[in-house]
Amino acid sequence: MNIHEYQGKEVLKQYGVSVPDGKVAFTVDEAVAAAEALGTQVVVVKAQIHAGGRGKAGGVKVAKNLDEVRAYATEILGKTLVTHQTGPEGKEVKRLLIEQGCDIKKEYYVGVVVDRGTGRVVMMASEEGGTEIEEVAAHSPEKIIKEVVDPAVGLLPFQARKLAFAINIPSELVNKAASFMLALYAAFVDKDCSIAEINPLVVTGDGNVMALDAKLNFDSNALYRHKDILALRDLDEEDAKEIEASKFDLSYIALDGNIGCMVNGAGLAMATMDIIKYYGGDPANFLDVGGGATKEKVTEAFKIILSDEKVKGIFVNIFGGIMRCDVIAEGVIAAAKELGLDRPLVVRLEGTNVDLGKKLLNESGLNIVAADSMADGAQKIVALVQ
Repeated sequence: MNIHEYQGKEVLKQYGVSVPDGKVAFTVDEAVAAAEALGTQVVVVKAQIHAGGRGKAGGVKVAKNLDEVRAYATEILGKTLVTHQTGPEGKEVKRLLIEQGCDIKKEYYVGVVVDRGTGRVVMMASEEGGTEIEEVAAHSPEKIIKEVVDPAVGLLPFQARKLAFAINIPSELVNKAASFMLALYAAFVDKDCSIAEINPLVVTGDGNVMALDAKLNFDSNALYRHKDILALRDLDEEDAKEIEASKFDLSYIALDGNIGCMVNGAGLAMATMDIIKYYGGDPANFLDVGGGATKEKVTEAFKIILSDEKVKGIFVNIFGGIMRCDVIAEGVIAAAKELGLDRPLVVRLEGTNVDLGKKLLNESGLNIVAADSMADGAQKIVALVQ
């Protein structure tokens, strides 16, 4: 789960991470009032969307008086920002962060991630702050310094100081920077983050080390023990189909293609998308109904796929281990009859109760194309859609 910048900064403040004073605003008048309350000569008007690259897209403006705050807020609120992370459709700005200006001397990058290779949490730092870390990795990988954290003891002070020296933090501020990194790591672990990224981390003219931006992502599987974080969820920033899927504990991610997929098991779902691409098609979604799906759950999954106007055909690919093929068949039939199936449907069933599942589908009266294998099914749905 992702949250907004201003929300991330509020979380980090609880751990002693230094951030600029700021207030959220949902209207132009609220933005002006927030700037007035901050009482600084310079304020920054920042669009709040779940995507990076806001500055390049015109979503971050520096205002030197209240008239400029009003003008920038009017310009940005309601605007659709298109960045490298939003896709071509962009995201509409519905809230702003009004923040005090900073006397920035130098920008750096600090991030905490889970490294799948080592199976450990890693803190990364770079003196190339303000730039997407992917660009730094591509052009100057030697400028990304990493410290692998032992989970038994956590990030140690010497590791934090080592990172601070490595990215050329001014020597008199190394201890402040190290304290910042230790606090960031504590927040990452306590709140079950998957990413905690500060870009840029800045050194200010008055000798402070501060998070000028903050990106926090959280492990959705751990949200049951963080009600405070779950309350920060902004449904306006999420795909409506993904929200609906989460209500039924379905793993669904919307994509840009036109072939809807319903599969059981994340690995099989990934393989199904790959084989559709291999045969020249484009998957419209990742959808894992899970091993213990009920008829009702499968019905809802099918409804979500059919609700996507881009979907021109559907491929159901089920290997019945724990998941029984007859349950899948019942769910598909129920949803198709309720919604009216008007698109090609290819079904490949294998495993537990496969004969019963096929019998139910064959006797349903629906226009279903049977497939003998995953490759056969992928070729058939691609041909039908094209």
